Amino acid sequence: MFDFVHENKKWVQIVLALIILPFAFWGIDSYRSSGGGEPLASVNGEKIGPQEFDNALRQQQNRMREAMGDKFDQALFDQPETRHSILENLVNQRLLAMRAHSAGLVVSEEQLVQVIAGIEAFQNNGKFDKQSYASALNSQNMTPVIFEARMRQELGTRQLINAYTMNGYASGAVADNLIRLNEQQRTISTSEIALEPFLKQVSADDAAVKSYYGKNPEEFRMPEQVRVEYVTFSAESLQPQMAVDEDEIRRYYEERQQEFGTQEQRQAAHILISVAAQASVADRQAARAKAEQLLQQAKQSPAKFAELARQHSQDPGSAPNGGDLGMFARGLMVKPFDDAAFQLKPGEISDLVQSDFGFHIIKLIAVQPAKILPLDEARETIAQKLKLQKASDKFAELAEKFSNTAYEQSDTLKPAAELVKMPVQQSAWLNRGQAGTPPWTDKALQAVFAKEVLQDKRNSAAIEIAPDTLLAARVLEHKPAAVRPLAEVGESIRRKLLRQQARELALKQGADLLARLQRGETPNITWKTATAITREQQAGMDGELVRQVFQADVAKLPAYAGAENAQGGYVLARVETVKETAAIDDSKRAAYMQQMRRFTGDELFRAYLADARKHADISMKDFAADDKK
Repeated sequence: MFDFVHENKKWVQIVLALIILPFAFWGIDSYRSSGGGEPLASVNGEKIGPQEFDNALRQQQNRMREAMGDKFDQALFDQPETRHSILENLVNQRLLAMRAHSAGLVVSEEQLVQVIAGIEAFQNNGKFDKQSYASALNSQNMTPVIFEARMRQELGTRQLINAYTMNGYASGAVADNLIRLNEQQRTISTSEIALEPFLKQVSADDAAVKSYYGKNPEEFRMPEQVRVEYVTFSAESLQPQMAVDEDEIRRYYEERQQEFGTQEQRQAAHILISVAAQASVADRQAARAKAEQLLQQAKQSPAKFAELARQHSQDPGSAPNGGDLGMFARGLMVKPFDDAAFQLKPGEISDLVQSDFGFHIIKLIAVQPAKILPLDEARETIAQKLKLQKASDKFAELAEKFSNTAYEQSDTLKPAAELVKMPVQQSAWLNRGQAGTPPWTDKALQAVFAKEVLQDKRNSAAIEIAPDTLLAARVLEHKPAAVRPLAEVGESIRRKLLRQQARELALKQGADLLARLQRGETPNITWKTATAITREQQAGMDGELVRQVFQADVAKLPAYAGAENAQGGYVLARVETVKETAAIDDSKRAAYMQQMRRFTGDELFRAYLADARKHADISMKDFAADDKK
């Protein structure tokens, strides 16, 4: 199989996220080795080491950072619950990979190349493109060997998962009942009993306020707080301090031409007569004879090359496309193929080319010349890259000095701030244990509430609050945890008591009116215009009211229901008409049954995974216990 190409096309569409799915963090053994350190988990004797966990953690962080932008909070990944979840995912997938292997679920070469060629990120104009493949993997710091090993395991495991999730069960009768329930339409009118008018009928004196305050002190407890001054220091913040000159820009441009253009690319088609590596001499000779016969036909009728490829090529991916392999740069093909393709002229057909995969007949279709971006157009990009590189180098140089300065001159942040040329800033009040907006991550808060910072009035240690970002802080003011005085909270208590009493009156009146309506009485009520609702289309009504409406006995209409609303008032509902769904057609029934199969299939898989874990020997690191140390 081509280690570059995997040029076979169209089997199933898989997005590039396959590279970094939360459960696809294993690969070949060299990739998932512990890299030193104590294993974090073990599954039936197989270890999950720090390196594998760190890879999973980092990839999840990258996905979250891309998805959330400025709202991304690094502190989420410091929490033991998050780290436990990531490790548990790794454990589950290692266990599933073992189960798939023991069940003999394997992925053929043909399936693998078809899947890879079907990934959009590896395509150009709808066709597999080798350069896109190489670039996408390079951007993930991944080699084709690792990626393909991961894909093979992922696809094998997916077969196991699909055996459950794709085989859920569904009953036509149950589907029909669900359709009738979901699509039954009830036309209702509503009447609201608002909370506000009852506020005029209630009162809460000082004794009641004081009593509530005395009985609920924890409701008014303020957490321990500090206000600090701090210095943040990052590679990004150093970038404006960096300068680059024209000579540096020109030298960078000349040494890295490949960054500012595209290599020459060639579009070729081929006919492959495959030969297994372990094939006998007779089989190899027969394959050569067949290839030579096809070569003669191709050279006699070059216009029929695509037709010959469709009929005879044994490359299952490219054959349906007339052997077309799309555009590729030099070095992306195996060497014999690469050498031959880059010696041809457009329209030329090669002699037989032998590789580890068999005999190829290559036709060059087109040549796309190399293109280089002019220096004037690349200058700004180069300048930014050089500044960022210098800033990163400077950060690495200063990070330890910054940390040492904050520690050694612990009674002031000024020397540390001057060292990195950053201002000393002041925070608002910070609560213990309550992470807020950056830079106040869990780690940063733990640092400022540490004993030596809080009680000994020393600078905090330099804390990494994000990649290449450090923070040191010093406490300015401290407030111990305390119950807020009655004078501060008295009015809020009074408002709460008034609303509680008004709510009770509103609910009592609503319940009384509902009871009268259900007895057949006709109290003076103003109803709003009728609205048709279903269980799924609720016209913006509160869920509890909708639930009561569909629980109401509609044997005799009108029927009545009622429920408290979100504002503390009460809403009455009058059911005026009931419309059953029309005759259920086959397509609707099939759609419901498909959803039911998906649901039951997911439940089957969850049960299977739970049983697999029950019978496996699993141990996992307790992050929460570490966090308490």
